Amino acid sequence: MFYWVMKRIFLGPVLRLLFRPWVKGLDNVPAQGAAIIASNHLSFSDSIFMPLTVRRPVVFLAKSEYFTGTGVKGRLTALFFRLTNQLPMDRSGGAASAVSLSAGMDVLTSGGLLGIYPEGTRSPDARLYRGKVGVAKLALHAGVPVIPVAMIGTDKVQPIGKRMPNIRRIGMIFGAPLDFSQYADQADDRLVQRKVTDEIMFELMRLSGQEYVDEYAAVVKLRLAGGATTGSKGADGDSKGPAAGGL
Repeated sequence: MFYWVMKRIFLGPVLRLLFRPWVKGLDNVPAQGAAIIASNHLSFSDSIFMPLTVRRPVVFLAKSEYFTGTGVKGRLTALFFRLTNQLPMDRSGGAASAVSLSAGMDVLTSGGLLGIYPEGTRSPDARLYRGKVGVAKLALHAGVPVIPVAMIGTDKVQPIGKRMPNIRRIGMIFGAPLDFSQYADQADDRLVQRKVTDEIMFELMRLSGQEYVDEYAAVVKLRLAGGATTGSKGADGDSKGPAAGGL
């Protein structure tokens, strides 16, 4: 109920008035049945703008830090994310990430729309980064289509670190559903998972017009912060640095 009220009565109309979002390809989102909506990730506001345009509820996998904050602000943030159909996603890798994937699978097996950011984190510089294979695992095991969506201009509305948004127009392009049913019997094959993920990222690159970087965004962020980036396995078993694990 809270989700519907915020979307249709309060938050939705205000955001449409202020930011005048333009949308292409919305008919590519199925009217019913399970599907994954895979998006590039430019801004915190991506998780707000995109669900407002989709007629059906979209359940997002959001980073677990949003649900574990302390103090009044932390508790209010956690409450908001829970009430707006978002699930905590642990990005540390291993068993914790497997639990997050399981939560996403529950959404799909119940016939819902699951929103996911294959890059795993926001782009540090508006470029598109290497996708993690969690999106492929979910698509292959659930046997559902993946709808790529390109967020346009949200990085200008709310750059990383900026609390108050800039009022300017943003856009969204929903691509045609990607069908990976031909790989149904190879759902656990790591090479197939990588191939599927790369196909999704190619579509996101094509729709968004972003420059593609074949590196994990989390590794780049760690390097920019002055951290070490060598010596551990990434999400695909590659040596991609300690921050590359997770979904």
